[in-house]
Amino acid sequence: MSHGYETGRLNLPFTGIATFGKYPYQPDWDAIDADVCILGAPFDAGTQWRAGARFGPRGIREASTLFSFGHAGAYDHEDDVTYLDGARIVDLGDADIIHTDTVQSHANIAHGVRRILAAGALPVVLGGDHSVNIPCIEAFAGHGPLHIVQIDAHLDFVDARHGVTRGHGNPMRRAAEKDYVTGLTQLGIRNVSSTAREGYEDARRFGSDIQSVRQVRAMGVAAAADRVPAGADLYLTIDIDGFDPSIAPGTGTPSHGGFLYYEVLELIALLAKRHRIVGIDLVEVAPDYDPTGSTSILAAQLLLNTIGRILHARA
Repeated sequence: MSHGYETGRLNLPFTGIATFGKYPYQPDWDAIDADVCILGAPFDAGTQWRAGARFGPRGIREASTLFSFGHAGAYDHEDDVTYLDGARIVDLGDADIIHTDTVQSHANIAHGVRRILAAGALPVVLGGDHSVNIPCIEAFAGHGPLHIVQIDAHLDFVDARHGVTRGHGNPMRRAAEKDYVTGLTQLGIRNVSSTAREGYEDARRFGSDIQSVRQVRAMGVAAAADRVPAGADLYLTIDIDGFDPSIAPGTGTPSHGGFLYYEVLELIALLAKRHRIVGIDLVEVAPDYDPTGSTSILAAQLLLNTIGRILHARA
């Protein structure tokens, strides 16, 4: 007598190997066949205060198993869309990190991103501190032009500090210097910042549009999305400290007054409809500062919803 039980394994979130979203692991970077590739960049030697983001990729992957939808996709009743249905996503594992060697570690990250782009897939890089954005953008040489949208508490536009040019305070400056980066939209920048006034003046001279959380809220998410130049291919760099530490305490340099989840998701959803998003990194998740796991869950939830909206917009 049948009881209507399903056969096969239930595969609950706490079982199995914690790849991103429980999507397949692909260790052979010369055999990539996917629409989206996850690459870990567990490098945090660029930090200027609390380290710990080297464990970000592992934490985000583990949290993402909560949303491992299998083949059912993720039904959103507000949009009446099943996102991630049939999504071709693979997890490539991590770039090799050489302790104390920023240049070679960054080169290894860039190599991974170049392999993803060569396969025609969307790179989604899990940091690591924000310096990992530098090799990500370098990997896009020959794939521009790009406009960068940054979600962050900090401007990250330092040219050099005591000779350091590839720390987590430098990535947006390094990006702006590239001839294939046409501009930056920097959102969430606030409060007592790591960047002096000269840095803001430099950024604006390079063509940056800088808006705080309060400025974005005053204009509304739709108006903020309107500020991104029409027709531009977008690279999205998300520092988890762009969110408020009440929901994302697990980061090295938390700054109060940050975004909430839906503000950022609604912005990204609008951008995904209007633009081709060609690359993503999410950085500065340091799980050990958040024993609840909420910061890693936020990162995983935002990324899965972002990927779903990008793939749906393309389809």
